[in-house]
Amino acid sequence: MQVTPYFTFAGNCEEALNFYAKAFHGQIKNLSRFEGSPAEEMSQDGNKVLHAQFCAKKLQFMASDSGDKDWKATGGNMVHLSIDFDEPGELEKVFKALSDGATITMPLQDTFWGARFGMLTDKFGISWMFNYDYKQD
Repeated sequence: MQVTPYFTFAGNCEEALNFYAKAFHGQIKNLSRFEGSPAEEMSQDGNKVLHAQFCAKKLQFMASDSGDKDWKATGGNMVHLSIDFDEPGELEKVFKALSDGATITMPLQDTFWGARFGMLTDKFGISWMFNYDYKQD
């Protein structure tokens, strides 16, 4: 069994996906738009994203724009996406990339549990945790 996050955006899904593609060196897959789909009437802007998949190494999620023009995205604090990195340099690079426009809730730092760790909420309202466990002897 596997959990795959699904993000809903208020009209800026494609912008967010492009931001994540750059930050994570990932790919946007299977992007479809409201226009020309059976759900075309759900959105006043047919160019908005009906559904897309994002993949980067072991990271996967799905995303779309809300079809409701009055829908508002609200950030929450109940869920964070926690990413474990294999290399400390990759952790630093991705944290820096996602920091653009973000609220850093915990700068990257060495922790008492033997990891390099940090947290932020990105400019799209998604909360992330970054972790690299130092090798134990």
